[in-house]
Amino acid sequence: MNNLTHPTFELDALVDDGRFGDFGGAFVPPPLVQPLQELAEAFSVAARNGELAQELTELFRNYAGRPTPLTEVPRYAAELGQCRIFLKREDLLHTGAHKLNNALGQALLAKKMGKGHVVAETGAGQHGVATATAAARLGLRCTIFMGAVDAARQQLNVVRMKMLGAEVIEVQSGNRTLKDAVDEALGYYVEHADHTFYLLGSAVGPHPYPSIVREFQKVISLESRAQILEQTGSLPDAVLACVGGGSNAIGAFHAYLPNEEVRLIGIEAGGRSLDPGEHAARFATGRPGIIHGMATVVLLDGNDQIQPTHSISAGLDYPGVGPQHAYLKASGRAEYGFATDGEALREFHRLARLEGIIPALESSHALAGAAQLAQELGPDATILVNLSGRGDKDVAQVADMQGVTTQATTGMFC
Repeated sequence: MNNLTHPTFELDALVDDGRFGDFGGAFVPPPLVQPLQELAEAFSVAARNGELAQELTELFRNYAGRPTPLTEVPRYAAELGQCRIFLKREDLLHTGAHKLNNALGQALLAKKMGKGHVVAETGAGQHGVATATAAARLGLRCTIFMGAVDAARQQLNVVRMKMLGAEVIEVQSGNRTLKDAVDEALGYYVEHADHTFYLLGSAVGPHPYPSIVREFQKVISLESRAQILEQTGSLPDAVLACVGGGSNAIGAFHAYLPNEEVRLIGIEAGGRSLDPGEHAARFATGRPGIIHGMATVVLLDGNDQIQPTHSISAGLDYPGVGPQHAYLKASGRAEYGFATDGEALREFHRLARLEGIIPALESSHALAGAAQLAQELGPDATILVNLSGRGDKDVAQVADMQGVTTQATTGMFC
């Protein structure tokens, strides 16, 4: 890829210990130390020789459907205040979300490492579908762990994973959501690390996973940066993305990090309220802690135990956040706010009604942030929103929730 439509995609070798300021690192049991070191070394070797990026570029272009379009949505923008709003259309990627970028990259790496079995966790099911898809394409055995609550509200994706040949294990422990799926998947990996590859779905977990996932997802911002320059002649005033673990957001932000004039804004799940157990807004009420092998910002109770979480969107229903996001917030380079369940539903319906695009509930949180930002910035602003996935998986759930209120206030950016 060597033009504006196909910007050059290269992978950077890992050059640090996985620390992002006070965050990151690898807090893991002894059996995982060597497998993680081997993973870091294998990725760096593959990045330096260029073969992995070359093979992944080919899959991106001829299998996944990259580059994804950058779509201006004038009718939607007009209702919000006349600014210009562009959507980076990861919903049009094969399988329907950004998750395939990372799944293909890690599955290729698994093959290079001689691992014939990949295991993964999933919340909304999009990472599970992407992993099952990549495994089917590359001839790998696949096992997906999914919380039973998430499996119930995302049955379509459960069926899709099974059709793609994956074994789906519904997790019954804890709150039976994403955190519990991660717990079970990590436990399985500890016992089978010699022949199994853990295909982690977000920019979370112990080093080197947050950096590896960022490298595979940065294609989003490499493309959008070139596309927005081509379409408008300048960079956007702000880039917004929803933040669960944070892979779509870190991918959407990466190429803009050097451009201080571009605001980077992540939107978390404000849920029903900011009461404990009613949301997943880590930056609003969380504090530094350790979860799933990383130091980051975590929702903790008074006894330093991980709080339960809630979100209308399964993919944002997680008590921790990627360590690079924690660093970007602490350093002031990025801002983070939250949107409630009701606000996400409001934007879900508004985008569908005005532009014929049904967004994922996760992405609808970013749209809610854009709706507030449009009022703040005024008619001369240009806002770029990463539409991380499509809403097909959420239609049945939304149809059952028509009575949910949409009158709420998006969290202030901080």
